[in-house]
Amino acid sequence: MIVRFSSIGDIVLTTPVIRALYQLKPAPQIHFITKARYADTLKNNPYIHKLYTFEKEITEIKAALKAENYTLLVDLHNNLRSRRLKLMLGVESRSFHKLNYRKWLRVRFKYDRLPRLHVVDRYMQTVEALGAKNDGKGLDYFIGDEDRKAVSRLPGHFKAGYHAMVVGGAHYTKQIPLEKLIAIARGSRLPLVLLGGPDDREKSAEIVKVLGDKVLNTCGRLSLNESSALIEQCEKVITSDTGMMHIASAFNKEILSLWGNTIPEFGMYAYMPKGSEKRNHIFEIKDLSCRPCSKIGFEQCPKEHFRCMMDLDTEKIINILNRETE
Repeated sequence: MIVRFSSIGDIVLTTPVIRALYQLKPAPQIHFITKARYADTLKNNPYIHKLYTFEKEITEIKAALKAENYTLLVDLHNNLRSRRLKLMLGVESRSFHKLNYRKWLRVRFKYDRLPRLHVVDRYMQTVEALGAKNDGKGLDYFIGDEDRKAVSRLPGHFKAGYHAMVVGGAHYTKQIPLEKLIAIARGSRLPLVLLGGPDDREKSAEIVKVLGDKVLNTCGRLSLNESSALIEQCEKVITSDTGMMHIASAFNKEILSLWGNTIPEFGMYAYMPKGSEKRNHIFEIKDLSCRPCSKIGFEQCPKEHFRCMMDLDTEKIINILNRETE
């Protein structure tokens, strides 16, 4: 049993662990537990034998989990809920070390004791004693043929190539500002598909007002896996620190990631297969004294200037966007 609850991106980042455990001999039965709203991220994963989900509380599936008679639980979340689950099942477990104290030091005092190691590699450390090894193939994301029909419905002028632009983000201070999105889209040599959820409709509508049919607004209109199908077939992806960035990584896309209040040193930057690192372009204001202001994000800039996003060099972003795909 593998446990990870919190977000689309976090769950996608567990996929190398799933694949590594699947490759063990003898092959184990792999069950995964997460919240129901994240089920689409794993429902097509061929390395998972059973996917358990719950709406609010783990007790909703307590009886079913106990009936499985697990021999090992791999806890890649390590929070109060997952600790309750370990007590409830009473089986051997391996738990991920979240480094929350070190992240707090980096945010609160700008004191850096963070390891220069991606979270995927730290996830792998959790299971290396079992014999699991990182095969270097990067992340996985599996979608079905029905989801890929979203690509066939694109307007004709998108057929020769397009970029994907992620409009939103979990928190305001992780989102690319509207004026930046418009400037980047205006400078792009290719049309762009705008990706996001229902909360991003207003912002994406503003982009359409300015740029017309150069952009296609899909925000709140597609499922997660349909949006992922559009990423799978695009040329490049423009995004902030989002779950879509990790899905793009799984498809080995060239990614232009714009970083606001969070920092790549937290270990959550785009994770590429070996040899593909040049496809990941990180844009950030490294010498900003107030950054990072949070390990997650805020609904407004605490300093009210949002320089971490506003000071990013739009021209440089556009130049890399318009280069031939690497």
